[in-house]
This record gives sequence, C-alpha cells and structure tokens, in this order.
Amino acid sequence: MISLLVVGLSHRTAPVEVRERFAANGDALPQVLARLAGRPELRETVFLSTCNRVEVFANAAARGGVKQALLAIREVLAAYASVSPSEISQYLYEKHGEDAVRHIFRVTASLDSMVLGEPQILGQVKDAYEAALAAGTLGHLLGRCVHRAFTVAKRVRSETALGAGLVSISSVAVDLARRIFGDLADHTVLLVGAGEMAEAAAKSLGRGGRPIRIVNRTFATGEALAKEFGGTCSPWSALEDELRMADVVVTSTGANTFVVTADMVKRAMRARKGRTLFFIDIAVPRNVDPAVHGLDNVYVFNVDDLEQQVAEGLKSRQKEVSVAERIVNAELTEYVSWARGLDVQPAVVALRAKTRAVLLGELERTLSGRLKHLGEGDRAALEQMMESAVNKLLHAPTTRLKAGAANGTEGEHVNAIKHLFDLPEPPRTSDPPEIAGPFGSGAGSVAEKDDDERLPH
Repeated sequence: MISLLVVGLSHRTAPVEVRERFAANGDALPQVLARLAGRPELRETVFLSTCNRVEVFANAAARGGVKQALLAIREVLAAYASVSPSEISQYLYEKHGEDAVRHIFRVTASLDSMVLGEPQILGQVKDAYEAALAAGTLGHLLGRCVHRAFTVAKRVRSETALGAGLVSISSVAVDLARRIFGDLADHTVLLVGAGEMAEAAAKSLGRGGRPIRIVNRTFATGEALAKEFGGTCSPWSALEDELRMADVVVTSTGANTFVVTADMVKRAMRARKGRTLFFIDIAVPRNVDPAVHGLDNVYVFNVDDLEQQVAEGLKSRQKEVSVAERIVNAELTEYVSWARGLDVQPAVVALRAKTRAVLLGELERTLSGRLKHLGEGDRAALEQMMESAVNKLLHAPTTRLKAGAANGTEGEHVNAIKHLFDLPEPPRTSDPPEIAGPFGSGAGSVAEKDDDERLPH
C-alpha cells in the first residue's frame, strides 16, 4: 500500500476569505515544515501555498498509519492559521494512496488550477520541493513522486494545447477589464504591485494602448516593470492620487492587510466626481477591503469572482483536458508500479541472504573437510560458482515478485515466499528514517536535475 497522502484546501473548497488565512510567504515555509517534521506520524512532507490552494503532501510513518498522519496534518494547518481543527474541517479535503499521487500529478500539471494550463503552478510546486529539500523533510518515496509530477507537467505542456489562450489569473483579469470597458486604449489601467502577477497582467495588456501606471512599495522594481512596458511608476505614497486617475485597478501585492481601504476610495471618488472605478483584486490575501464594493459606482472583483470567466474559457479546451488526463493516468501507473516494487525488496533481500548463507555455509564446511586440500584459486572458483547459482536460482522468484508488484498482487506473493522459505520479518526501524533527499546528500536544484531518471531506483 502506498502511504502517501494529501491534506489541503483550494478555490474549489474554500472561499478567498478562508484561503487568505493560510497564505504563506517565503519566510513562513521553513516554520511550517519544521512543525510538520516535528510530528512523529509523518515521515516526509512538502508544504505548498499559493493564491488558490494550501496543501501538505506527506508520507505517513509506519506507526499510526494514514489515519494518525491525516490528523497530525490537520492539527498543524489549524495551528498555522490560528484556528481550531473543527473550524476548518469543512473546507479540507484528504486523499491517500493512489488518489494522493494522482492529485499531486494533476495539481502540478495545472489540471486542478482555476485557470487550466496556467504555468505558474509548476514553478510554485518546484519552490515547495526545493524548500522541503533544504529543510530535510523529503525522502525517497515522496521525493520521487513530486519529481515525477514535474515530468507529468512537462508532458502535458508539450503534448497538449492546454496552455493556449488565457493561461493565468492575470490574463483572465485583463480579459474581464476588456469585457467591461471594451478597448482599454482609452482607459487608464493602474497596477498596484510589480511582482510576477503584475508582470503577467502587463504582458496581457500589451504595449499598444494607453501606457499602464504602476504603484509599488519598492519603487525601483516598479520602475523597471514600467520601463519594460512603456508605462510610468509612482511611489507607494502616491497610491491614493493614482486612484483618482485610474479606470481599472489591478492589485497583486503580497501584503497581509488591505492596501486599498474604503476611506481611501471614498476620498478618491469625490475627486473623480463619481466616475466609475473597477478593482480587480487577484491577490491572496486580498488587497482591497470588501467594503469598497459597497460604495457607489465602485466595483470589486476578487479571484473567486473570476471563476465564471474561467469556466467559459474551459469549454473550448475539454478535448485537451482529456489528453492531459490520459498522460496523468499513464504516469500514475508507472509510479505505482515502482512504489509497489519497494514493498517486495525486503523479501527479495531476505530470500537472497538466506539462500546465499545456506549454500556458502555448505561450501565452507566442504572446503574445511574433504576439499581442504584445494588451493586459493580453486576455492575462489567454487565460491564464484555458488554466487552464480544463487543468481540463477532466484532470478525467477525475483521476477515474479516484481511482476506481482506491477499488478497489485505483491502482498500474497511476499507472504507465500516468507512462508515457504521461513524468512524472518525485516527489523522495524524508528520513524522518521534518516532523510538525505531523493538525490542523496548532494542534491542539486530541480532545474539541475530535471530528468526523472536521475532519481535513484
């Protein structure tokens, strides 16, 4: 049985006001991983936090099993969000075994994203993977699973057209602005924030219309983005002044509190003399106070409001989704076969050890008795013959055991081998085991080792 599991919440199960309580910046990742690593119920862990999902990938420790591992993750997530487990239980989903592996593959390939085919999620999963490697919370089973997910994502990207068209929340936001105003060339667009999502929005806007305006806490970053797209940047202190001029405001900062307040917009609207103002808030946590939506001639759309726009674009890509799902299923079969093969390894090792010990023991007694006159060369030749005999004798059982792992019958085969050859039970090890990462102690970055075959088999 595959002991991997997933616990999390996403745009499918929790509204933005719940998701934003779990949003984690880069500084928080090591803290969450440390809490997860401190739970004896968990052997390996990865923590993924994006605008639209918060998930823990884990490998359950032998003691306690999946049930206790799921409980441990729920408790860590609740503590991180400063709520009780019961307060978030209705929003959480739990998957284990093959369902967990399939989920990790689908998430990484952007088949579970709000915008199907968006490329950002792959980078976010890679960042989570690297963070887990750095924290020492990855081992062989989960490490290989996540790395295999990168292969799935690359295949979906190269073998389907799923990423064609609108491929990010930012591009969907810009499309919504165009639906509202028509040609944006005659309207002023303000970007609040200058990170990846703002850059994606700027690319979607293009360079043909009215120059975009940008406000960012770090002026140099905002100025660089504005220069790239022929726009203008203002210091953060000028945010309220910029609201007086803008028609569409796209917010995407990493702030943990509202950067646009109702009082700020009220003052801006008085100066605008009631001219309509649209906010598209694609940040999680949200940047715009929801109370702003209640003001006259002011409209606020957040990431959850964009879901309808996304659903319309999905209809034309259902054929590509089917192709992508077939890729997931094929890669899932390969991974499950490999993972099940791990279950038969102790039996194979025990069988080889016992057979070898018996044969070489008999050889040793013979060499110390009737054949004690043989020289070193002859003795070495006999030992080599015994080694070859062990390999040939156990080739068929080993092959059958591995084949059983591929079709799901490894349990009965392993039990039969143990019974027929009176094999000892493998010694129990303490959990969690020593972790060096799936690449060994000298693991490099995902970018450096992006081929699944580089993982040890």
